Amino acid sequence: MQGPLRRVVFITLYEAIAIAIVAGALAFVFDQGLGHSGALAVMSSMIAVAWNLVFNHFFERWEAKQAVKGRSFARRIAHAVGFEGGLVALLVPTFAWWLDISLWEALVTDIGFVLFFLIYTFVFNWGFDKVFGLPASAAPQPCG
Repeated sequence: MQGPLRRVVFITLYEAIAIAIVAGALAFVFDQGLGHSGALAVMSSMIAVAWNLVFNHFFERWEAKQAVKGRSFARRIAHAVGFEGGLVALLVPTFAWWLDISLWEALVTDIGFVLFFLIYTFVFNWGFDKVFGLPASAAPQPCG
């Protein structure tokens, strides 16, 4: 699976699982109703989807220019860290506003999510590539 269809399937699956996890965790940690926490999870997901589209566009453009093709362990770690680092910068102010907490408290909250999502992103990407194959930007080129 390649192109726009790959991105739509990827984002849909990734975010649906993430919304369920984040909504439940926020409701539990902040003793909020699932509706309030779910709304923040959906808002966070919308931000993450936009960031995902931007980040992956530029990551795949960079990746296509690399001499070594494929997605090594190091390249997957770089992808996960880059994506999550940008997402922290976007989500901390959102968490602070929605939960009416300080930026520091929002950062601490987000650090917990980052630690989880670093692992989740790595595992999800690996599993997605196993099920759907590598994108053209990472596929080995035939010799000849």
